[in-house]
Amino acid sequence: MHELGITQSIVEVVAARAADARIRRVTVEIGKLSAILPDAIRFCFDICAQGTVAEGAALEIIAVPGRGRCRDCGREQAMDHWLASCACGACGLQCIAGEELKIKSMEVV
Repeated sequence: MHELGITQSIVEVVAARAADARIRRVTVEIGKLSAILPDAIRFCFDICAQGTVAEGAALEIIAVPGRGRCRDCGREQAMDHWLASCACGACGLQCIAGEELKIKSMEVV
């Protein structure tokens, strides 16, 4: 479960940026094509935050939908999985959104 390591990194980054201030909320963007399970991040967050300035903080996860661009016709469209094909029939869309993992914001007290 690589989400545990990812969540530990999220907590380390926000704790370092918060210095000694308590963190009330952390907002993270996770792309639908990122192979990161939001539920696993939620599960790990409270455990990883214990004993840090992020302990007790709320975690908000924003799901970023996948988008792809056809390499043949240039059309952009929603992309639900990596094997998505274009309406023109071409395979192998270039992913332009949905792979991200970003700490979007944090609220401190």
